[in-house]
Amino acid sequence: MLNITTKEVQIDEELKTRIEFICDFCNIKPTIINGSIRKIEKTNINYIEPNKIIIKNTTFLAFNYGKDIFIENLQKHIKISEFQEYIKSL
Repeated sequence: MLNITTKEVQIDEELKTRIEFICDFCNIKPTIINGSIRKIEKTNINYIEPNKIIIKNTTFLAFNYGKDIFIENLQKHIKISEFQEYIKSL
């Protein structure tokens, strides 16, 4: 039987501050959900679930210490510096 352990990972304070600053500038209140690490015991398999930022029913994904924000899934991404313009276009 597979045992999966999940450990919550707090969003990096610098990333959280940047996101909140950008959203304040756009007059939007984000919902931030911490990511997690899921590990299958007795194996070397780990899954890192990214932090989720929900704005206007759109989910953005961000990894701690990353420079990109992913839109809805891990295929489409933008730089954090372009995040403000993207939010304004929603």
